[in-house]
Amino acid sequence: MRPIHNSILPSKQQFALRKATAHEINYEAICIFVATGFFMDDDTYWKDQICLKPAHNHELNTSGELLTSTPNFEWHYSPRNITFEQVLEEYIGLLTTIIKEQVKDHPVILPLSGGLDSRSQAMVLKELNNNVHSYSYAFPGGYPEHKISEKIAKYCGFSFDAFFIGKGYLWNSIDELADLNKCYSEFTHSRQMAILDELKAMNGVFSLGHWGDVLFDRGVPEGTESGEVVLVVLKKMLKPGGLELANKLWEAWGLDGQFKDYLIGRVETALSQIKIDNLSAKVRAFKTSQWAHRWTTTNLSIFEEAAPITLPYYDNRMIEFICSIPEEYLADRKLQISHIRKDATLSNIVWHQNKPFNLNTYHKNKAPYNLPYRVFNKMKREFNNLVGNPYIQRNFEIQFMGKDNDQRLYQYLMNMDANGVLPKSVVEYFYQKFKSPDYVYYSHPISMLLTLSVWQNKNHIISQ
Repeated sequence: MRPIHNSILPSKQQFALRKATAHEINYEAICIFVATGFFMDDDTYWKDQICLKPAHNHELNTSGELLTSTPNFEWHYSPRNITFEQVLEEYIGLLTTIIKEQVKDHPVILPLSGGLDSRSQAMVLKELNNNVHSYSYAFPGGYPEHKISEKIAKYCGFSFDAFFIGKGYLWNSIDELADLNKCYSEFTHSRQMAILDELKAMNGVFSLGHWGDVLFDRGVPEGTESGEVVLVVLKKMLKPGGLELANKLWEAWGLDGQFKDYLIGRVETALSQIKIDNLSAKVRAFKTSQWAHRWTTTNLSIFEEAAPITLPYYDNRMIEFICSIPEEYLADRKLQISHIRKDATLSNIVWHQNKPFNLNTYHKNKAPYNLPYRVFNKMKREFNNLVGNPYIQRNFEIQFMGKDNDQRLYQYLMNMDANGVLPKSVVEYFYQKFKSPDYVYYSHPISMLLTLSVWQNKNHIISQ
């Protein structure tokens, strides 16, 4: 027997075989994948293969078949009678303890953004004795987020690299990326692939801030009623154009019923298994056990290809801590903001999500306070467009837009075995939609079709 202990949020996905199940394509699961960008529960491309669930102890036989799965953690909401100041002190102490234990005396590689998670890590790391090298990246013609990161790094005493993600980098790395993430995530979010060689040359262990933004925020909008939860979750899960693509494939593959009914049923079942009355805490648990494990974790393999990874927000203690905190303290990033505000310099550096405001002034990111910035920024973007330097703000724009990118994209989409599972008529339909003025809306479907095309070709998939 082979025992596998999965933590509440594992940093790696592990797979097993389902006993006495035919090796057939799981078309229903793939439809959810294209609609949302991730597989649900333990689904994979195949009916006889499963992704081992988080927060479970699993036993596999020598053939890699799953024998038993036993929960080792149950999500709960058990708020303590505690003041915000006490919670803040506990949070800072816990984050510090976890980071110190994870990085030990190793040099640290810190990806820095203009947000709160990595800035919170920087708050801790600047007080430790570890050598810290930080980096950030931006798109040529896009918002220079790396300048925010550089200010954070300079203040904290970290060395720093700024990278610009080049146009069309995906085509030189797509095969390696598919090998790393096994096509369980579409390819437009993996900007790390553009600088993988540079990351491999860095010395140390990564300290990654993934999932802190979900743990330390509302699970659902304030005032959400119980009858609205499924619709709120679906609105968050479904990507633009994703439902349309899933419906087209569902119909082309001749699956029973309607896709949306199937998806709603899956979401309702998953939510019902989380025995929490508080809706915000319930949905946070759902998000963590579903798309944190099946989406966010997928591309951690890219970082791990370069250096060992550590993840303070993935630590069991952090998640258990979250379950004991009143929701009002977690809402609106209060804890992280209050932590960073203890350092006047760090809190006065621009918060990218609320640019040009910082952690002390972000409440002014509304009319009329933000109108001068918005007007100036729009004029700047329009001028750059006129002189042939379009503003780039989305991942797909640097990978799919432009003549050279378009040629490579079309080659990958159409270079498919005639006996494959992807109907060429569906691929051609969405490619033409992507070439229309609605290209932003159809960027997700075209990216998912690219992912499925690569999966199909690399695995020599034929229709069943």
